[in-house]
Amino acid sequence: MASSEKHSSKNRLLAALPPREYRRLLPKLESVSVSLKQGIYESLQKIDYVYFPLSGIVSIVAFMNDGTGIEVATVGNEGMVGLPVFWGANRTPLVAFQQIPGESMRMESKVFTKEIKRNGPLTAILHLYTQAFVVQIAQGNACNRAHSIAQRCARWLLTTHDRVGRPQRFFITQEFLGQMLGVRRAGVNEVASALRKSKLIDYKRGMIHILNRKGLEKRSCECYWVIKNETDRSFSKRSKNIS
Repeated sequence: MASSEKHSSKNRLLAALPPREYRRLLPKLESVSVSLKQGIYESLQKIDYVYFPLSGIVSIVAFMNDGTGIEVATVGNEGMVGLPVFWGANRTPLVAFQQIPGESMRMESKVFTKEIKRNGPLTAILHLYTQAFVVQIAQGNACNRAHSIAQRCARWLLTTHDRVGRPQRFFITQEFLGQMLGVRRAGVNEVASALRKSKLIDYKRGMIHILNRKGLEKRSCECYWVIKNETDRSFSKRSKNIS
């Protein structure tokens, strides 16, 4: 339990809970390591756990009939994976799996549902997080229609950098980058090469090294700031309203 308590503050949702409420929930949370491509939940299968990532990134992906997967959202240390359970469902046609390996705190869905019915601080926090999550999906959809691959890639790299706790290096495959951008590998290579030539990133064997964050911010579109500001604003509301 001491180890769980030490790490859980890395998740912004759990950190926003009043200390007394967090201590009450702690025995119901389990610390787990989640490996690359490990499934969190499958399409139309029962969601057994909800996850509060401490590090790493989870992708929420929609798969087409031909097997093509398109990333529709990501969740890192700012959020929770398993919102369908919060909304009263136990299945979704989407798939969630670990895109960047990391640690998480997880809770059984049946226990989580009972906690939500208490209508306490956790419920209030998740209502605010839902707003930020919906903005992420909506703004991301608009971004995919309006902005270049290079701008979208810069946005995704910045968001990922934020959500993995801002280490300078993290591992990501070209396959995942393609899902994120909705392009083929050739397109991924072209964008990554351009960012590398501009000395904004280094990218070798799947390892991305952020060299110039300010430069990436200039290359990104406004969508990065819309999503980031909405997330930060929702946390600001939590600190004011949840105590």
